[in-house]
Amino acid sequence: MSTDSLRTLVLASRNAKKLAELRDLLQELGIDVRSVGDFPAVPEVEEDGDTFAANAAKKATEVARRLGEWAMGEDSGLMVDALGGAPGVYSARYSGPGASDESNNAKLIAELGDVPAARRGAQYVCHIAISDPSGRVRLTIERTCRGRIIAEPRGTSGFGYDPYFLIREYHRTFAELGQNVKRAISHRGRAMGALMPALREITGRT
Repeated sequence: MSTDSLRTLVLASRNAKKLAELRDLLQELGIDVRSVGDFPAVPEVEEDGDTFAANAAKKATEVARRLGEWAMGEDSGLMVDALGGAPGVYSARYSGPGASDESNNAKLIAELGDVPAARRGAQYVCHIAISDPSGRVRLTIERTCRGRIIAEPRGTSGFGYDPYFLIREYHRTFAELGQNVKRAISHRGRAMGALMPALREITGRT
């Protein structure tokens, strides 16, 4: 595989907000980041793995083989200490079929009930796998961001559990932080930052 072959990268997700975030993180490399949603013939990849790593790798390899393009599989979610790591890999569908950010957050707060603030520690986890067009995983990384879950939502930006995820050092939730700060400290930002040297090598932008 030549070093200049990674010019287009297909994100194995139809999540528009996630696509926008990753495009922003990758813009300095000049990579054309596209969504698998641009390719209607590609079916949804069933996220049936029991770890973020398994789901990320499956999404990346299946989409890469189907399209003959470089593909990124990203699986992320929230793990709450007091809930034994839940919702974990089920973060996006925590409240069942037809889950939304609102219903997932409502279930999370109900499950925590009267758990005191001191025991509401949590972490966002992001695992990224990048597959070449043959379906071989070439890069993989996992990073986390620690915080705690608050009882009432704060902020209007972000998505998912962001309005309830408080970063202690900033005394703000992910939904209150500006994009530049979130980009620097979030689980996804940290994972992409760790991948950048390898991506620069693959794209020839060392």
